[in-house]
Amino acid sequence: MDVHGSVAEGFEPVGEAFAENFASRGERGAAVAVYRHGRKVAGLWAGARDADGEPGSAPWERGTAQIVRSATKGVAAAVILLLHQRGELDLDAPVGTYWPEYKAAGKEHTLVRHLLAHRAGVPVLDRPLTPEQAADPVLGAEVVAAQAPAWEPGTDHGYHAQTYSWLTGELVRRVTGRPIGEWIAREIAGPVGADLWVGLPASETGRVGRVGHVDAPSPAGGLKTLRTRPKRAVAEAYADPDSLTRRAFGAITPLPDENDPAYRAAVLPASNGIATADGLARFYASLIGEVDGGTRLFTPATAELARAEHSAGPDRVLVVGTRFGLGYMLHGAASPLLAPGSFGHPGRGGSLGFADPESGIAFGYVTNGFRSGVTADPRAQALVRAVASAISTKPAASTGP
Repeated sequence: MDVHGSVAEGFEPVGEAFAENFASRGERGAAVAVYRHGRKVAGLWAGARDADGEPGSAPWERGTAQIVRSATKGVAAAVILLLHQRGELDLDAPVGTYWPEYKAAGKEHTLVRHLLAHRAGVPVLDRPLTPEQAADPVLGAEVVAAQAPAWEPGTDHGYHAQTYSWLTGELVRRVTGRPIGEWIAREIAGPVGADLWVGLPASETGRVGRVGHVDAPSPAGGLKTLRTRPKRAVAEAYADPDSLTRRAFGAITPLPDENDPAYRAAVLPASNGIATADGLARFYASLIGEVDGGTRLFTPATAELARAEHSAGPDRVLVVGTRFGLGYMLHGAASPLLAPGSFGHPGRGGSLGFADPESGIAFGYVTNGFRSGVTADPRAQALVRAVASAISTKPAASTGP
């Protein structure tokens, strides 16, 4: 497999791990980008643009983008934290302060920070939405506002896999008067120079490859991989149609066609963001410092808010133990990042973006081949380990590739 792009001196392990993903971990097409202290130190891409592409089909190029599923949640969370940073939104205010209809069905004491930390208690919908209905932000907001919580808001946590779209999207619309996708384009992607979209413009459709499911290869002798067989409790939760797990991921039923242009154009900030690896890494770099000597989005205080632990322990939806800050997954067994202080978000089946303030690392990985796991994809984890290896001997100051 021909790997394109470059890495800075000392970051060669990232290139080696990326190539090994294609050789031994079943990668079809992917890209990875790493920034350190706002400077790019790795930018690589390889394979086919489309997961179902035949040999010789369109190759992955420098600007190829892919849907990143729940990695979108980290971008949506940044909108709410930036509104708080600007004094336009109070994290400790009841959601109903901005969205009066949300007070229904016992949710009047739900705080804004509960939405971000997956403590709102509404990961499921009694009446799931079709993909077409889910794309209607007004309908989605009405349904989630009327939904009774599965537990008392603020008392426990469970991953809001799909409902996070309407919770965050409607809150942003009520505060700003603008759709969240438009806000992201104007206030985040544009200033940072990041190729990422929530609601893909028609002008960018030609850059986006087709995604699909790919099976994990059998482990090669001696190859270091993470265990992918789920625990029995997790498997049972996914198999039970009445479990919070199945119902949370099934809040949109049937599953949408992620290659459908209409789905990609919809604004679903829980699940359908589209980005390049560089766009995802630049976004996270802007949360912890200046990027290329320019834009910084989060103040140090807001970055600390993002990664301050708000939820930890058994997750009512994912079943395993999870840790969340305000909108971001934190480093832990269920979602290993670079270091204890890292914060970010994976996308189910592959993609990953995160920042680590202590080392100055920002990371973005996107793929067109999705696996069955929700977090800790072996391909992404191999790249994270390679970054850790590189910075363990690399001076703090580094030059770009």
